[in-house]
Amino acid sequence: MSARPIRTAVIPCAGAGTRMRPATRAVPKPLLPVIDKPVIQYVVEEAVAAGIDRVMLVVDERPGDPVIAHFVGPPALEGMEHVEFVAVEQPKPAGLGDAVLQARRAVGDEPFLCMVSDRFPVPGRWFADRMVAAYDGRPVVAVERVGQDVADRYGFVSIGGPATGDVMEITGAVEKPGVGKAPSEFALLGRYVFGPEIFDELGSLPPGYGDEIQLTDAIDRVARRSGAVGLLVDHVLLDIGLPAGLLEATAAVGLARPDLAPDFIAAMRRMLDG
Repeated sequence: MSARPIRTAVIPCAGAGTRMRPATRAVPKPLLPVIDKPVIQYVVEEAVAAGIDRVMLVVDERPGDPVIAHFVGPPALEGMEHVEFVAVEQPKPAGLGDAVLQARRAVGDEPFLCMVSDRFPVPGRWFADRMVAAYDGRPVVAVERVGQDVADRYGFVSIGGPATGDVMEITGAVEKPGVGKAPSEFALLGRYVFGPEIFDELGSLPPGYGDEIQLTDAIDRVARRSGAVGLLVDHVLLDIGLPAGLLEATAAVGLARPDLAPDFIAAMRRMLDG
């Protein structure tokens, strides 16, 4: 099946960030800094590196939303001079699926990359370009092998057989099935490629887990009907919605940057040595 080029990314950014209070009382979670750049900029940089030149940021109804202001205010950010940024409002928090659905009109009838803004891409291990390349008209979802003990924290997929390299067939998905109840050991990571048909599924879904519109439920519908592709990755996205995840992201960038790594490593050694 042939597929059109993917030039658009949808990035939900409207979460309240309650797990990061009090830092997020006034500062939106996507703008929490990892050294000298906000989290959301790292996510957008990965999208741009994958060939994206139109970014839909799904934000809340905050006047003059600071997330979109970070990207559209002059001067243009380096490497993003050619990128079009569009703000899409999510009137009220109603789940990740609802956030994606709000971008329907802005996206139009084309495939798109979808990236959850609180999953931080580890420097040097970006893979959005691989997801875009794998798109054949069926949804592409990033998955990571995890334990059943976290099945109450993530969406999980059902698979149609052993993986071929880092690619597997996805036959279904379920949101937070509960410890010991996941259909496989593969959890969804918050990176996807969808065709426009995902909007039809999201628009007809009843509320699911947490009484919210769940993106996982729409993936389940499409996968059961026509299949989906899973791309297996290994600890390349960090959950900056948790303090420990933000700390790990800061350390990952500190170690990856030649201008910071020597001093950072020396400081860590001093602290560890007491």
